[in-house]
Amino acid sequence: MFVRRCLAAGLALALCLSAQAQDKKDTKENPAAKPVKSFNQARHMQFLKIVEKGEGDVIFLGDSITQGWEGQKKTWTEAFGAFKPVNLGISGEQTTHVLWRLTEGKEIEPLKPKLAVIMIGTNNTGGHSAEQIAGGIKAIIDELHKQKPEMKVLLLGVFPRASAPKDVTVVAADKLNPKIKAINDIIAKFADDKKVFYKDIGPKFLNAEGGLDRKVMPDLLHLSAEGYKIWGEAIKEDIAKLVK
Repeated sequence: MFVRRCLAAGLALALCLSAQAQDKKDTKENPAAKPVKSFNQARHMQFLKIVEKGEGDVIFLGDSITQGWEGQKKTWTEAFGAFKPVNLGISGEQTTHVLWRLTEGKEIEPLKPKLAVIMIGTNNTGGHSAEQIAGGIKAIIDELHKQKPEMKVLLLGVFPRASAPKDVTVVAADKLNPKIKAINDIIAKFADDKKVFYKDIGPKFLNAEGGLDRKVMPDLLHLSAEGYKIWGEAIKEDIAKLVK
């Protein structure tokens, strides 16, 4: 009996180590999960000055869509002001750049955030598969919890996007970028509702037919003032619950 128990324990340990090794291998071979130096070092340095005060209960990590909150200060304050939010969005960035900012860039090191809100991956869609992008997002979540084990993560589904001539006001549902749905189908499974919470607010940006209107996304990618109001309303209650 003792021998069988030892063998069982040894097998469990071996399986665990094998899974860990596979995770490391997958990350190493995934180009969307390799840290790449942020190309906007000036903005990165600004972030380091902001975070050195150690203030901020909620951090927002992302690309230009997150950075765009800076042009919506009234909506930002109304939705998130009570949570001491810190905007760490940089235009044009991919999962790789966010990873670099978290690791070598040490952007959140001085902070003790209660929650990270993540919306990243749309800039990866031109060069990476849905599976690779999802792997990059998972690497970000893992790094956040490695540095801040008690912090919760609100992972947002990648927002819908489309391509169309500028004179087209509304893009039909079947013209939306299909890779976005593929990414979101994968990353939704990262939620454990303990430390990681997933929410797809993408449908809120669409019209009744499931299409995309330039009133919400003028270039069918970035949000208008109306779009940011939708975003703020969609998650402010979630944040309030998660930072308690």
